Amino acid sequence: MKKQINKRDTVNSLVRGLEIMRAFTRTRPSMTLSEISRATDLPRAAVRRFMLTLVGEGYAETDGKYFNLKPKVLELGYAALSSLTFVEVAQPIMARLAFKLEESVFAAMLDDEDVVYVASAAPPERRVRISVAVGSRAPAHTVSTGRILLAALPEEEREEYLANAKLTRYTPNTVTSRVKLRKLIEQAGKQGWSIVDQELEIGLRSISAPIRQRNGDVAAALNVACPSSRVTQEDMHTRVLAELEAASQSITAALY
Repeated sequence: MKKQINKRDTVNSLVRGLEIMRAFTRTRPSMTLSEISRATDLPRAAVRRFMLTLVGEGYAETDGKYFNLKPKVLELGYAALSSLTFVEVAQPIMARLAFKLEESVFAAMLDDEDVVYVASAAPPERRVRISVAVGSRAPAHTVSTGRILLAALPEEEREEYLANAKLTRYTPNTVTSRVKLRKLIEQAGKQGWSIVDQELEIGLRSISAPIRQRNGDVAAALNVACPSSRVTQEDMHTRVLAELEAASQSITAALY
């Protein structure tokens, strides 16, 4: 988990500015100052100054009432992603895996209680695809990438997560028992793969395996996401798992 930082060493105005930027989502792409204030629990006057600063720097725009972020904010994320050399290594292998399985493929990293998707590859022929944008997040306890990445944490950090994480139920299948989740994470670590069946979204199954760095540490989780109506549990345990493991091993070997 993240190293604890003394709050006296942080810049509160930057923290608030980042919080305001995160308030904009796919379902809330445009908001008034009052709406942003309610979403962030910050004073409207402070929100106004932050938003006008973002407008002035080209990261947001306004029609005088509503504010929305501009594509320039993507530069902040792409700067970080471009430093992840494994993405460049993984992308062609992920593309081949997506083509071979005719399913969507993703790579994710752990960030506190979420996984963040840092790369993706889509099957060229499928009309129905699983769409997850690079940079989007999912609660780690609900997805197979999360279980792979949590299993790779030092035991102390994993126990800290299990003690403090908010285990929200998203579907009837979502595991919210800390005891059961611990067992599933440990199982994922021992067997080297994880399958999650419709815990984040009904109709979505996923399977993940680790991508390792040169020193053996897990760098990311490689994931295949499949509609449950198209891919059975047996398929996930046999055909999909075999191809996933081969691809994760290829990426790991390419990183050496």
